[in-house]
Amino acid sequence: MKQSEIVIVGGGPAGLAAATQAARAGAEVILIDRNDYLGGQLIKQTHRFFGSKEQRASERGINIARDLSDQVKGTANIQVMTEATALGYYEDGVLLVEQHHKIIAIKPKKLIIATGGAEKTLLFPNNDLPGVYGAGAVQTLVNVFGVKPGHRVLMVGAGNIGVIVSYQLLQAGIEVAAIIEGAPKIGAYWVHAAKVVRAGIPILTSHTILKAYGEREVCGAKVAQIDENWQPMAGTEKDIDADVICLSVGLTPMTELLWQAGCRMVYVPALGGNVPLRNEQLETSVPGIYVAGDVSGIEEASAAMMEGALAGLNAAESLGYGNEALQLDKINFLKQLAGLRSGSVGEKIRSGLARVSL
Repeated sequence: MKQSEIVIVGGGPAGLAAATQAARAGAEVILIDRNDYLGGQLIKQTHRFFGSKEQRASERGINIARDLSDQVKGTANIQVMTEATALGYYEDGVLLVEQHHKIIAIKPKKLIIATGGAEKTLLFPNNDLPGVYGAGAVQTLVNVFGVKPGHRVLMVGAGNIGVIVSYQLLQAGIEVAAIIEGAPKIGAYWVHAAKVVRAGIPILTSHTILKAYGEREVCGAKVAQIDENWQPMAGTEKDIDADVICLSVGLTPMTELLWQAGCRMVYVPALGGNVPLRNEQLETSVPGIYVAGDVSGIEEASAAMMEGALAGLNAAESLGYGNEALQLDKINFLKQLAGLRSGSVGEKIRSGLARVSL
């Protein structure tokens, strides 16, 4: 059985930041990810981040992923396990991991869960036709593998991801017929939405998809305007020709491992679904298990990195590591995180977090 001071499950922005800071404090770390690469969602994000310089403003997600991955791989007290899936965490404190058809038992002193989020979907007739994708899948095809999913796309959802992916599709030479959004206002930042509006893509708010057309694959969709009760309005139906329907309707935390480990959970719509209760140190109701990133509530990648850094430092500190400089870093990370969650933009997140404190 392998022993480790800190094990981190998830090699996305939160997990990478947690590993870097925990190792910097002096702890021995094992970082586990089911993919054959590190970086999580960052590897498909070709747009530039914005915010402060400390939050990697003006840098592209793909470059941030490369930088964080290189830091982790170049740190002597971090062991990286890719193509490895965490199967379960048990009462005796053992984490079972499957890698290359072998089961490995690891007993960490502290465990950080940073498994991220999964895409939500929509129910409508023919939503199982080839050509109906999640926005993350489309991003992976276009930005990672250079594969066009189709020629003409209907985007469902005008949040940041939907609008950003629409612009990236344009950059790849793919036509975007329209973006539809059920809410009366778009959820994306205007800095992103302005790009697609200038490119001539119509954004239809208070609209929903009624059905997809096609026999063997998508060839179009019927959409309609909805009223204040989110019910389709008769006479507003229209057909949109498209061979791809891209769903960008939000993410939900990937909390399976937390449920299995016995963590106390609560359903918080503002955070994307079921999330773990946690204290100020990001430690769950199961002593020694910490959370960071989208698994604890859906936010932007910048917030995930700040949470990851805090979880890594807190876990290391609980093992006796840390010094005055690291305490100052914690204060700085907390300040940045508060800034990301401030104002009207962060109101939903703040209201959700108010319900998860232990």
